[in-house]
Amino acid sequence: MPQTVCLISLGCAKNLVNSEQMLALLAAAGYAITPEPQGSDAVVVNTCAFIGPAKQEAIDTILELAEMKKSGEIAAIVAAGCLAERYRDEVAAELPEVDAFVGVGAFGDIVSAVQAALRGEHAELFPAPEACDDDLPRALSSPGAWAYLKIADGCDNRCAFCVVPSIRGKYRSRREEEILREARDLAASGVRELIVIAQDTTRYGVDLYGEKRLAGLLHKLSEIDGILWIRLHYLYPDGITDELVREIAENPKILKYLDIPIQHINDEILRKMRRRTTGAQVRELITRLRRDIPGLVLRTSLIAGLPGEGDAEFEELCEFLKEAKFERAGIFAFSPEEGTAAYDMEYPDNDVALQRAAIVEELQSRIMDDFNDRRVGTTETVLVEGVDNGWYYGRSFAESPEIDGVVVVTGGEPRIGEFVTVKIVGSDEGDAVGEMEVL
Repeated sequence: MPQTVCLISLGCAKNLVNSEQMLALLAAAGYAITPEPQGSDAVVVNTCAFIGPAKQEAIDTILELAEMKKSGEIAAIVAAGCLAERYRDEVAAELPEVDAFVGVGAFGDIVSAVQAALRGEHAELFPAPEACDDDLPRALSSPGAWAYLKIADGCDNRCAFCVVPSIRGKYRSRREEEILREARDLAASGVRELIVIAQDTTRYGVDLYGEKRLAGLLHKLSEIDGILWIRLHYLYPDGITDELVREIAENPKILKYLDIPIQHINDEILRKMRRRTTGAQVRELITRLRRDIPGLVLRTSLIAGLPGEGDAEFEELCEFLKEAKFERAGIFAFSPEEGTAAYDMEYPDNDVALQRAAIVEELQSRIMDDFNDRRVGTTETVLVEGVDNGWYYGRSFAESPEIDGVVVVTGGEPRIGEFVTVKIVGSDEGDAVGEMEVL
C-alpha cells in the first residue's frame, strides 16, 4: 500500500495555489492523498504568518498534530510556507515536534521533505523565496467550475504594516505564455471561472516586460474557449490604468467585480501606511470606476487602529464608507508585526483596534444588507456550486468564493457546475435568495 499524506492549507488564496502544487507533486510521487490527518503517515501544513491570528492558527494546528503524533495517529509532520519562512531561525527550536520545514522557495521540494520526515530525518529547506517555481502542476482543491490563477508572486510595495515582502520576496511576474498555458489546461479540465490573483495584480508585467500588461493578459485569457468568467482580486489603487478600466468595461467575460484594498482614507494614516495614494485620489478612483463600469461591485480591505489613528481619523473612515458604499469589505484590526515599519510606531492598546474594527464591521454589514435589498427584482446568472440541507447555492458576479457568501437558488434542481438564471427575491442572513427561471 502507498504511504498516505494529508495536506492542511491555511491562509490566503495565493497560499492555496502552492498547496495545490504540493498535492500534485506528492500524488505524482505515489503518495495517497487523504482528507483527514488521523491515520495519515505524514501531514503537511502550509502555514500563514500574515498577522497575529493567522500565526496563532498555524501554531495551534501544528500543536494539535503534535498530540496526534505523540499518540501514534500520525508518523510525521511537515511545516511549509510563510510561518516556516518568516521564523526559520526559531521554528526548529520552538516546534521540535515538526520533522521537516519547507520555506516558500521550496514548495517544489515537498516530496523530498516528506520522504526525509518519514525516514525519521530532520530537514530544513530554505532557498531564497525567489527560487520558487511558479509553473508547477496543480491538483485542484476548489470546486471544479472555478480556480485561482496566480499571475505573480512576491511584492515590492512594502506597506508599513505588511510582512509579505520580507516573506515572499520581490515581485515576480510569471511569463504570459506560462499563464495562458495553465489557463487553457484549467479550461480543459472544466474550469469556467478564473480568479486572477497576485499580491498586486496591477503591477503585472513591469518586472518582466518593463510595462503594465494586465489589460492585455486579461484580453488573451478571455479568448480561451471554455472560460466564461474572469474575476480580479488585489488591484492596487494607483496601478489601475485607463487601458485596464476600458478592458474591464468592454470585455463581457470580465466580471464587473473588483477587489481594491484601500486600507484607509485619511491622508496622514495613508502616509504612515506608506500607501502611494491620497484620500482624494481614492475618492476620485471610486467615482471614476462607478461611472465607467456600470453595475460595478467593489470589494475592499480596511485596517482599523493603525498607530496615529485618533477619533477624527476613524470618523473620517466611517463617513467615507457611508459615502462610497462598498458592496463587499474585509475589516482587520491593526496587528503590530515585527519586521515592519509600523511595529516600531507607538500604537494604542489592542482593544482599541478591535473595538474600531467591530464598529466598521457593523457599519459595513448594513451597507451590504442595503445592497442585497437593491438586488431584489433583478435577474442574475449564478454558477451553481453545491447543495446543503436540500438547498442549492451558488455565486453570481457579485460573490467571490470563500469570502462573500452565496446566492441560495430555489425553484428547481440545477446541476452542480452549471450556470443558471435566477430572479433575486430576497435575502437570508446576508446571502441573496434567487428563484431559478425555467427556460
